[in-house]
Amino acid sequence: MIPQGAAEEHRSIAGTFGETVRGVGDWDAPTPVAEWRARDVVRHLVEWFPAFLADGSDIKLAPGPDVDADPVAAWEHHAAAVQAVLDDPVNADVTFAHPRLPQMPLPRAIGEFYTGDVFMHTWDLARATGQDDTLDAERCEVMVRGMEPLDEMLRQSGQYGARVPVPDDASWQDRLIGFIGRDPGWTP
Repeated sequence: MIPQGAAEEHRSIAGTFGETVRGVGDWDAPTPVAEWRARDVVRHLVEWFPAFLADGSDIKLAPGPDVDADPVAAWEHHAAAVQAVLDDPVNADVTFAHPRLPQMPLPRAIGEFYTGDVFMHTWDLARATGQDDTLDAERCEVMVRGMEPLDEMLRQSGQYGARVPVPDDASWQDRLIGFIGRDPGWTP
């Protein structure tokens, strides 16, 4: 089930990702993302978003612990900082004005671009480290249906690899994983 509101949505998805982060036993485990290790999944999320946020708003996230030294602390610091932005009622009316995107409310921008990324990378980290990689089927369906019309643009952005074909009757999770360029059957 998809929670309502950007703050609640982030709290839920970041919480699930945090549980996965805390369950990692081998930070050097290979992942479904070519050339990434488990710690690189966390690194990706804590490194790209602060610049994105700053490019579209006056909000600057304070740097946290180094991912290489302590991936769990790095994630927890980062997730708490993003949650604080979403929980602050002042930010509900902030217009996110990124130079490469249409203007939109800040909570919507965080939800669409960042929280969705955390959701998808939860599968990567869980699969890489032998944890439960089950994603919310309803959210997977919403994401696939929302991204399919943008397929060509998303591929050209470089954010997704080549689509991995899945059977027509595949689960929504497998459809999402295939859409973003991962093999749903990948194992370490």
